[in-house]
Amino acid sequence: MNQKAIELKQVSKYYQRENDRIEILKDISFSVNAGDSLAIVGPSGSGKTTLLGLCAGLEAPSKGAILLQGNDITSLNEEGRAKFRAHHLGFIFQNYQLLPTLTALENVMVSREIKGMPDVEKEAKRWLKKVGLEHRMTHYPTQLSGGEQQRVAIARAFANDPAILFADEPTGNLDDSMSDTIVDLLFELNATTGNTLVLVTHDLALARKTKALIRLKNGEIAEASYNVGTSL
Repeated sequence: MNQKAIELKQVSKYYQRENDRIEILKDISFSVNAGDSLAIVGPSGSGKTTLLGLCAGLEAPSKGAILLQGNDITSLNEEGRAKFRAHHLGFIFQNYQLLPTLTALENVMVSREIKGMPDVEKEAKRWLKKVGLEHRMTHYPTQLSGGEQQRVAIARAFANDPAILFADEPTGNLDDSMSDTIVDLLFELNATTGNTLVLVTHDLALARKTKALIRLKNGEIAEASYNVGTSL
């Protein structure tokens, strides 16, 4: 039996405002096998980003259980979830979130340094070479194009050797041509590293490349589809 990288059991998220309860997500259940890829899609306001945040332990659900790599992160406090994220998860964001005072190389290095990983500079260089930026290592984010900045962000995320990689609209700020390049790179690295990839995207062409797809509507799963090897 394949190991489950992510498993959600009747997860809900709501906020209480005076006498009203605002439901963001309701009774979400699915699982994804280790090494597979999942796209979360849906209209604006459907709960995509909230679901990603819950899966990544950035916030706690109002009810239900979330297991990552077999670990019940809902039993952890905020500090415990932060430690789990640092050691097991990686993130790629739409706005890159690079440190402006650091070079491309230093941006990739710092994530490994914080984690206490070995061969910091060697591995950072190796990953920048993998994403085609060996000639831009000493450049600062402001000296890089949007596509180059996103490739630095991808190198930074993969350099941490995450078990699960979360990407929130990773092509949202890129033109079509560069989006295709970034998408191809993401799936190539996903295939070679064997990590689990979770994407939030409005790009259906990108979503169709993943093994599994969850479509949200009004905070609930409206559709769940998958290929062999992934269970939802």
